[in-house]
Amino acid sequence: MAKLKSRLTVSRTAVQWKSPLKNMHFAYLGGAVAVIVIGFLLLAKGMYSTWDDPLSIDVAPVVLVVGYCILVPFAIMRKGTDNHSNEA
Repeated sequence: MAKLKSRLTVSRTAVQWKSPLKNMHFAYLGGAVAVIVIGFLLLAKGMYSTWDDPLSIDVAPVVLVVGYCILVPFAIMRKGTDNHSNEA
């Protein structure tokens, strides 16, 4: 029984997970969220003015597409600087 118990013991080591996202990525993501909020505010401006407001019809969708399709992927996929690679 003692022999079987010694084979079943598992050594547990703490696994350290490092996030690939740095503070720079979160800053870019915050800027993207700000652009998206501006786009929604421009879109909502059309509710309180005439139905043919150019800001809510033309500009707001372009701002939202730029925010969602360009800035958010840029913030996620931007390569961060690795300061630990030169330590050898």
